[in-house]
Amino acid sequence: MTNEERKAALEAIIYAADEPATIEQLAKALGEEKLAVQASLDELVASYAAEERGIEVRAVAGGYKLYTKPQQHDVVRRFIKSLRPPLRLSMPALETLAVIAYKQPVTSPEISEIRGVNTSGVISTLLDKHLITTAGRKEVMGRPILYKTSKEFLMRFGLSDLEELPSLKEFEALAREALGSDEGFAPTENGSTNEASIGVSATENSASAKMEAREELLEETAANNEGMPEATSDETQKAAAAGE
Repeated sequence: MTNEERKAALEAIIYAADEPATIEQLAKALGEEKLAVQASLDELVASYAAEERGIEVRAVAGGYKLYTKPQQHDVVRRFIKSLRPPLRLSMPALETLAVIAYKQPVTSPEISEIRGVNTSGVISTLLDKHLITTAGRKEVMGRPILYKTSKEFLMRFGLSDLEELPSLKEFEALAREALGSDEGFAPTENGSTNEASIGVSATENSASAKMEAREELLEETAANNEGMPEATSDETQKAAAAGE
């Protein structure tokens, strides 16, 4: 296999792969030595780094994956969102979605603890709108159902995957635009979202403790987003109704 053929094969594999493809996987698929594959891969990465390209091959999570370039995110989001009509959500639903997006996979009791109110009804709404889905059960007493964001969530926000989740401040702006909400996140009182827990600031003059908490949570990733096997639809509905 020539170097050009190897690069073409690597490009095709990385494009088709759902998860980041490792050097070991790529070398095995091509039947080539890892050193030769790495050399061709480096050339492929460099070719995609050119300014005229709208996508790039990025090293992430121990492998390689295709991503849209950051400078193209706005136009990609506009295009993807244009394919779907606006989806209006209440502020409690929007706040709950933010908690799930940045803490996933997360259980209903954990969400309720962060927001300070029972969230079973809101979770049911988000499930009905296909913005979240189940991610198995947490291995603790009672085995509550875990929730994560869905592919529909990615489409609504114009994201190729969770690696592209913006800062929480940017998420709020995207949420207002993508979901048709004219308000920002509510301040923490009478059962609204605990801002320090999800990192959302109600004003520009937030206390330093909240700022530190926000920065810590922004560093969390969704690497375990796949979670456990999804529950059945009947199980999901029963769990949502019961507020698990």
